Amino acid sequence: MRLFSNTHIDFLGYRRLAYWISAAIIIPGLMLIPVFGINYSVEFTGGTQVHIRTAEPGDVARMRQALSDNGVTGAEIIQFGSDTEFIIRARVAVEGADADNTQATVAAVSAALDAVIGADQWEVLEAAAVSPKVGGELRQKAFFAILLSFVAVLFYLWYRFEWRFGAAAVAATVHDILATVAFIAVFRIEVSLFVVGALLSVVGYSLNDTIVIFDRVRENLRRSKREDFVGILNDSINQTLPRTALTSGTSFAVLLALATLGGEVVRPFALVMLFGVAVGTYSSIFIASPVLLAIERRWPGAQVRGVKSPVPGTSSKRKRPQTVS
Repeated sequence: MRLFSNTHIDFLGYRRLAYWISAAIIIPGLMLIPVFGINYSVEFTGGTQVHIRTAEPGDVARMRQALSDNGVTGAEIIQFGSDTEFIIRARVAVEGADADNTQATVAAVSAALDAVIGADQWEVLEAAAVSPKVGGELRQKAFFAILLSFVAVLFYLWYRFEWRFGAAAVAATVHDILATVAFIAVFRIEVSLFVVGALLSVVGYSLNDTIVIFDRVRENLRRSKREDFVGILNDSINQTLPRTALTSGTSFAVLLALATLGGEVVRPFALVMLFGVAVGTYSSIFIASPVLLAIERRWPGAQVRGVKSPVPGTSSKRKRPQTVS
């Protein structure tokens, strides 16, 4: 049995409501960034990296709790190779200070580990400062990676479809990035390399879902020469809805399990991806297609294809669409 088969939902009729929902999510979140800033991890702010070895297999949850109780908040603990070696990234110095105060950080980490493991049950293999300059370079490269992906998608869709499709897809992806950044800012999620990777994954997911719908729009434009553009858009979304629901549903289920059952290191990645999958699915239906409709109205191209151009105020109701398997 196909899920959401033979649906006839007027998605374009809800586009104004979707715009208000997007504004309610994005604007408050972005307004919080100048007030509270972004909660960057040690990889971006700078700090100290301590490589330790324990006599017995260590418990990451207990070590993290001990560090937090000793004033080392937001520490990153990564198992390194065996279950007796760990990398601890932490910062005790005030953010923005010239010195990362490596000695103070190592002393605080040592006191916490002595309490939870035992003074003679672990040893420091290496301690080194982590420069915030590396984090700045990573942020810059992540920004350029997203920008280049936009340009690449715009040219690909321009070549494969039309420039209108590329512009609409990029607009929907920008919407998803802004919404995800707002989500990170509101819930104060610590931005680490894992979260940056999740943000880039959201970009790919959003573009993929949008391109699937636009590919069906292109097919329907070839078949339905005499039908209006609004109806073709609604048909295309309804016809790809089973695929969208199954893909998003399975991804959401896996990410929900990671967010609830995963550890402290995995949880921020899972939460960002969880929100990204939801907003990416939403934008491919309620943002990308309405933006394409707005572009079509401003710079008509449907007449060249033999399709009736959309007219402002025209109803999108039409006869029952044909489902394409």
